Formats: sequence, C-alpha cells, structure tokens
Amino acid sequence: MATYDNSYSRFVAWVKIILPLIALALLSTLFLFSRPTDIELTIPYAQVEIDQIVREERISAPTYTGVTRDGSAISISAEAAMPDAADPRRMVARDLTARIETTAGALIEIDAAEGSINGREETATLHGGVRIETSTGYLIETEGLQTSLADTTLESDGAISATSPLGTLNAGSMHLTQAGETSHVLVFNDGVKLIYRPQTP
Repeated sequence: MATYDNSYSRFVAWVKIILPLIALALLSTLFLFSRPTDIELTIPYAQVEIDQIVREERISAPTYTGVTRDGSAISISAEAAMPDAADPRRMVARDLTARIETTAGALIEIDAAEGSINGREETATLHGGVRIETSTGYLIETEGLQTSLADTTLESDGAISATSPLGTLNAGSMHLTQAGETSHVLVFNDGVKLIYRPQTP
C-alpha cells in the first residue's frame, strides 16, 4: 500500500511540472505563428474620412421638418449637408428627399441629387435632376425646383416632362400653388404638349 502511495505521489508531482510546461509551450507557439493585425487594412480610409468631415464641417443624415402657414407638413432629409462658405445660414446638401403632405391628404414626394436650404429666406432649392411623384398619379421630372418652407408652393427652374392619368405631358415650366384654404393646383405653362393616353381602370 505504501508503494502504491509513493508511486501515485511521484506521478502527481511530475504531472504538476509537466502540464504547466506543455501549456507554456503551446502559448509560445501561438505567439510565434500568429499574424499581426494590419490596422490600416481593418479600417480602410477611416482617417481620410475623419479628416474630410473635420475639414468640411459635414453633417451626416440631417433632417428638416416643419409645418407651412397653410397647414401642410413638410420634411426634407439628405445623405449629408454642410454650411455654405459664402453664407453660413445656407446649407448645401446631396441626395435629398422631400415629402409634403397637405391638409387635404395629398402627398408629394421629391428626390434630387443636390440642393440647398436657406433658413433666412425659408426656401429650398433642388437641382441635379429632380423627380416629383404625387398621390394623384403624376410623375414629373425636371432639372431644378424651387420650394418654399413657409407655404405649399413649388416652381420648376425650367422645362418638365411628366406622365399622368391623362397621358404624357411636356411643358416649359410648372408651379404648384394654393387654390383655397385646403386645396392646391398644379399648373403647367409655356408650350404645354399633352399626348392623351388615359389609364384604363
């Protein structure tokens, strides 16, 4: 019995020495063969983007919301915006989306590549290709658009092309104005050409 105890004790003693050595060897192998992480590859262009944001004073994903004097809800959002160097009260932005909902329930959605918002004059200017879609079935495209943040008004900078429930339409200009306390009218001017193609129910 004493012999067994002595053998077992010696075995335990050797294990206490050998196992830590094996563990140390394994850890050394991991450190020797592990590949260092390249921070520049893990976060590409991070410093470039930070420097650009600081230099340009850029705001990411800004949103403007308000209510016009005639009760329409208006919201404008963009991918990014920054102050105009010539007029700090004017913000220039890219990839804009505007949404106007009138008190009568009509909906106007506008997309533009670029634009600006003038807080002092309460106006927004959209350009770079503008797409307007209304809940009444009009899809209008124009190069530029002026809109008021105080009243429900829109005015194109030039010619427009549109599809509507009546057919395709081309005109030299277009504007949306208030026609009553709760109604608005879309007016086309300057060489209006309509190809009558009513939509079938």
